[in-house]
Amino acid sequence: MPHVIAIANEKGGVAKTTTALSVGGALVEIGYEVLLVDLDAQANLTLGVGLRPDTLRRTVADVLLNTSSALSASRETDLPGLDIIPANEEMNTAERFLPIRQNYQFILRNALHGLQLYDYILLDCPPSLGAVTSNALMAAERLIVPTQAEYFSAYALRNMLQLIRRIRQDGNPTLVYNILITMLDRRNRIHRTIEGQIRSKFTERVFQTVIQIDTKLRESTVAGLPVTHFSKSSRSAQQYRALAQELIQYVEEAETIA
Repeated sequence: MPHVIAIANEKGGVAKTTTALSVGGALVEIGYEVLLVDLDAQANLTLGVGLRPDTLRRTVADVLLNTSSALSASRETDLPGLDIIPANEEMNTAERFLPIRQNYQFILRNALHGLQLYDYILLDCPPSLGAVTSNALMAAERLIVPTQAEYFSAYALRNMLQLIRRIRQDGNPTLVYNILITMLDRRNRIHRTIEGQIRSKFTERVFQTVIQIDTKLRESTVAGLPVTHFSKSSRSAQQYRALAQELIQYVEEAETIA
């Protein structure tokens, strides 16, 4: 079975989509087959692989609302080994109407069940803690919570932890999480201080890898490629490769324990 990893935070602008795309690229580079799932109505991940959301005939909204199969909604990208279930503005409808469906919390989990083609499935969640994000966390075995080393972003972690506890109680008791510090500027004293506070509070839950500010990340999304393939020797490409290796280690350790 593929490893399902959700990437979520209530706070916007913390590099959720960039992380989904870049980790996907790093995993493909190693040789894994990866499926990206864009769950955000803004469709930035869809745009980030070079697709136009307004031209798509079938999206993840069809999977959530119209019982289309995940496989039928998936698309190949220009990068071999990297596929995507894209999104568009219809995800706004999904957020509104998902809760009226029976056992709606498990729709995405059931849709992804049995997708043997992939080693990893990465779920890019919207910047909210509503029905769509809850669906993703019910489907995931692990959650990556990107956060900037800034006050408001770190403060938003409290709501994420509350949601994790609720998801564990309501049907996914083995969900684990890791915090990823993103957009770090080591020259900034506040960034260094808050990074230290996050590591002190969450200890082993924080990835050792950090993602520093790098203009190559913005350029790569415009190019429709993960930074690992757009600018292979850039600092951010190296950091996302390190993050992918750290993620693989966590996953393999969890398999050993199980």
